[in-house]
Amino acid sequence: MSGDGPAGLPPTSRSALEPWPDTVRWQPISRDLIWVELIRLGIGLAVALVVLGVAWAMSGHWLLGVAVGGALLMGVWRSVTIVRAVRAWGYAERDDDLLVRHGLLVRRLSIVPYSRMQFVDVSAGPLERAFDLATVQLHTAAAASDARVPGLRPAEASRLRDRLTALGEDRAEGL
Repeated sequence: MSGDGPAGLPPTSRSALEPWPDTVRWQPISRDLIWVELIRLGIGLAVALVVLGVAWAMSGHWLLGVAVGGALLMGVWRSVTIVRAVRAWGYAERDDDLLVRHGLLVRRLSIVPYSRMQFVDVSAGPLERAFDLATVQLHTAAAASDARVPGLRPAEASRLRDRLTALGEDRAEGL
């Protein structure tokens, strides 16, 4: 058994814990999404710090001071993870399905067959529009299998929406 991989698999086989196949060409999302997410974090953190700071100033209780420090530390930690999390996003178009990957600690790979897509949305909130970004949301019959691809340029989001819609219609006719 020497030279065997884990659980007797050949050494070249990938583990089930490595869900992102190397056999596809992954498309990255825009790095501008990092700024969008950092601004969202900054707004939420500012609101939390103002509330905690006012409560601390009014009561003077030391636990609120600890909460302010904890919120600042969590904000710094979340800033680092946002950068890494955005870099982990990717998508790949295959012949019969779309693959969407994301996650750092918990890696997630969604495989959405074109024939199961019911409709495809493109959305862009105010912050996304300010950075010229959009999100493609895929909807299937099973709500748990819905997938999204954030951080796309509007032209790419429209192209992907149109391609997925066309492929979904073609595949659904064969059912």
